[in-house]
Amino acid sequence: MNILVTYASKHGATAEIAERIAEWLSADGFPATVAQAGPDVSVEGYSAFVVGSSVYAGKWQPEAREFVGTHTEALKRSPVWLFSSGPIGDPPLPEEDPPEAADHARLIDAHGHRLFAGVLDRSKLGFAERAVASALRAPEGDFRDWDEIRAWVTEIVRHLHVHEKPAPALETP
Repeated sequence: MNILVTYASKHGATAEIAERIAEWLSADGFPATVAQAGPDVSVEGYSAFVVGSSVYAGKWQPEAREFVGTHTEALKRSPVWLFSSGPIGDPPLPEEDPPEAADHARLIDAHGHRLFAGVLDRSKLGFAERAVASALRAPEGDFRDWDEIRAWVTEIVRHLHVHEKPAPALETP
């Protein structure tokens, strides 16, 4: 079973989460490829998917939304897990899942969605983003909980071992 871990990341923190997820899946016996979401990403050759996006102003990045929209039918036929990255602080805020993540999960019958804390590094922000972060008094730092993310990957692996039979890789029409 080959797994595609695809993501949309504005400043790199979500990309790092996706890379770590792919590493852990591979180490646990499920070969995984990581790829930045975009128009050239194919679902061919994969039989399970993890799709993630950074969240800004409560929304997934356009590339992640487009990936789900473009590949809806193929994703419906495969096990899929979704994640979002973005809340910051201690505790990370906001606590709510982005509404469109739940919409995507329902659309493709995903096995669920997880919201992970993100990173705020003002040195990577543009002028307008820095102004908003300052106005909101957003705390700077790396708030990702790698143990929480690893535990989620372990849940995915357990599910794949128990519930999923190795399926042939998808071929797009």
